[in-house]
Amino acid sequence: MNDKVKLFGDLHVPGDPLILYNIWDAGSAKAVSEAGAKAIATGSWGVACSLGFKDGETLPIDAALANLERILSVTDLPVTIDMEAGYGADPAAVGASVARAAAAGAVGINIEDKDPVTRKLFETPDAAARIKAAAASGLWVNARADLFILTPKAQHDAAVVDAVVERAKAYADAGANSLFVPFIYEATLIGRLCEKSPLPVNILVGEAIPDIKTLAGLGVARISHGHGPWAKAMQDLGEAARAAMASLNQG
Repeated sequence: MNDKVKLFGDLHVPGDPLILYNIWDAGSAKAVSEAGAKAIATGSWGVACSLGFKDGETLPIDAALANLERILSVTDLPVTIDMEAGYGADPAAVGASVARAAAAGAVGINIEDKDPVTRKLFETPDAAARIKAAAASGLWVNARADLFILTPKAQHDAAVVDAVVERAKAYADAGANSLFVPFIYEATLIGRLCEKSPLPVNILVGEAIPDIKTLAGLGVARISHGHGPWAKAMQDLGEAARAAMASLNQG
């Protein structure tokens, strides 16, 4: 683990979480850097949409890495890239894709345990093999467990947390450094996850999810904003454009 990767890893402190306000291009990276961020993280949704694609690895990897290089050119902060399911049909291909991100200068990646085509979870050994290949790059691997996304909210309970923890154990053994569990809403379940996880926990903020201070108190080590910053920026842009278009008709 090189010095910059270690620096990034050291920011993952349960109770004093790393706050990542996800960005999508060099301009948004510069704005977030200047706002006092300790690290920069891309969000795959915003990156894809900003380049005219949909989320789900429809954005070619060459375009994703070129975008990463532009981001790295405007900030000296550690940059982690959302690589969705790893951009590879098998572990060897995942390893090759992640190695390209490392060569470009990233310090970390996100990798999902869900197939971007079928939208179904990989079997745990298959997901772990993909994570192991990614971890061989030496980057900080934030392993995303999507069981809560695929489980109806009404069925979210301690058993789902425990199923995620079992996956997390395999991911930790494979070399993952942190565990990302989006769409887990209840404070009691988040607390249980933080208590039982073998890896520092990353939570996605959003509507109906506890606020950042509450998450910190539950032992969360990393807090992401996902596609929220992109969505807010586009909403603000649209509202400003509509106001400008309507200005001639006022009064």
